[in-house]
Amino acid sequence: MSKRIALVLGGGGLKGFAHIGVLRALEELRITPDVYAGTSIGALIGGAYLSGGTVSDMAARAMAMRRKDLFRVNHFGMLLDRMNSSSIYLEEPLRHLCEISIAEGDFTTLPKRLLVNTVDPDRGARVVWGLPGLEHASVRDAVYASCALPGFFPPGHVADRTCIDGGVVDNLPVSITSHFADIIIAVDVGSSDASQEGRADSQGFATIYMRAATMMFHALQQFPLQRWHGPPMVLIRPRVDDANWLSFSNTEANIEEGYRAAMRALERFDSYWDNPSCVFPRRRVEIVVDQEKCTGCGLCMSLAPAVMGMDRHEKAYARTHVVEWSPADGGFVHECPTGAITTHNVHQPASSQNAEDQHDPSPSGSGG
Repeated sequence: MSKRIALVLGGGGLKGFAHIGVLRALEELRITPDVYAGTSIGALIGGAYLSGGTVSDMAARAMAMRRKDLFRVNHFGMLLDRMNSSSIYLEEPLRHLCEISIAEGDFTTLPKRLLVNTVDPDRGARVVWGLPGLEHASVRDAVYASCALPGFFPPGHVADRTCIDGGVVDNLPVSITSHFADIIIAVDVGSSDASQEGRADSQGFATIYMRAATMMFHALQQFPLQRWHGPPMVLIRPRVDDANWLSFSNTEANIEEGYRAAMRALERFDSYWDNPSCVFPRRRVEIVVDQEKCTGCGLCMSLAPAVMGMDRHEKAYARTHVVEWSPADGGFVHECPTGAITTHNVHQPASSQNAEDQHDPSPSGSGG
């Protein structure tokens, strides 16, 4: 039996146009996924691709979109209902985007399995459409619901359920997808850079909300990624601007960054097979602690006790100065309140890189 490849596309607002660049890279590398899964815009891109959309057409449509094509303020609802209004923006533009991007029909009509991650707020339950038993529902309805960020768009109705954006519990649904794959390619655009420039409170409530969402998504994802026990995973984190969840100004750049990040992460794809519980690509990193800046708060040790410790002077130190990390590791570094911890890539001869890629990392080599 041939080995199965799954592509998981995470949510992240309009930063998710980077997924189009990832699809272009996969086509060029002749890597053909057997299963697609997504949350929010990841579900939209995956559904559009399986509906016959080409990479070039999807890129052209994304670059032609303007704010009015998706975000139209629900003035009437907010005026009449005020706090009881279901959303800031109207449903129709997002619904129309789903209709022109995704073929009509249920999940059984698609050429390959598609998993669409949503949450049913009435029942307090996660619902992944496209799973066995959840295939006879409208793909368009499921994708709309997955894109319905709470407060921004009205909830969607899928079969007999009310559903919203699945990112509130799992922005990158790798765990459920692992049951259908021998290797996973996961694309995370929701927490590419948790640090931000500029004060959030000077940029409006939407920016504050989305920055908080970025932190929430990042925290929710870290646990399963750092303790991954599924098939080998290639984790792609394009460097897209986390401050622009709702902006169309960087669409072309985001697509190109998705392509660049995918090509780089997948350059040794064939060596990743048969390495369960590993997240790739891996790199050697040196951890440096500035003792002058360290206040001894202990936050780094609490977040990454296997990597960081406190010495007899109550200063932080790295238990192992050089560690091997995947893109999921090292999240504790930017959490340091004084910026006392920095990391630097350690370069090694090219001849040793493939062997390192196949190394089975121990828990002591992962960050927080």
